[in-house]
Amino acid sequence: MTELAHESTDYSVVEREPPEVLQRNLYVAARLWASSTAFFFFAFLFAYFYLRSLDNHGLWRPKHVDPSQTLGVLTTLAVVVTAVLLRWALVNRRADNRRAWRQKGAVSIALIVLAIVLQIVEWSTQGFGPTDGAYASVYVGWTGMEALFLVGLLYWLETTLATSLRYRKVYPAKFAAGEAAGDSHREAPDIRDPLSLVPATLEAVSFYALFLGGIFIVSWIVLYLL
Repeated sequence: MTELAHESTDYSVVEREPPEVLQRNLYVAARLWASSTAFFFFAFLFAYFYLRSLDNHGLWRPKHVDPSQTLGVLTTLAVVVTAVLLRWALVNRRADNRRAWRQKGAVSIALIVLAIVLQIVEWSTQGFGPTDGAYASVYVGWTGMEALFLVGLLYWLETTLATSLRYRKVYPAKFAAGEAAGDSHREAPDIRDPLSLVPATLEAVSFYALFLGGIFIVSWIVLYLL
């Protein structure tokens, strides 16, 4: 461990890494993250059907526990449209149409913010909390975690778009040593062209957005229709 942290560390072992390495890492990471997300929300799905089958004291879902169908549909629709837009943006980026994908990326960011706001509005107007029965507990926990994952998606997309916009007037972009890693001690860039990672990152974030859109559809069916 001491040698790894020593000031004379040989940075040449990590500098000038081919972009293809991180591109493959992003491809795999997005799918691993989607898999872990599926298992995470499976817990809520199991809790829903298990507690519903028990229906202790007939308090599974009291009459006043009724979330807004309209807000639920609008929130789900905003996320699904975001997923579709990002896949379309990926097609534009692969066709080297940077302007088109940036526009769709900006609209997608606005839609994610809208989805989060709509969910907050629903919580503030629904008239029940997590202690009002088993359904209410599952509902609040499930939708709360969905909002949290949306915040993560928002950050991921925003940083991808910001990187593309930052160097839009300089192509091929020029980078100072260690700029991509934030390491001022390096004598050369840690990868050959950080901007070349934007397409791979966009592919990863669009894949995850599509997956998250599917999660929202399932949650809407379970929480609002069943």
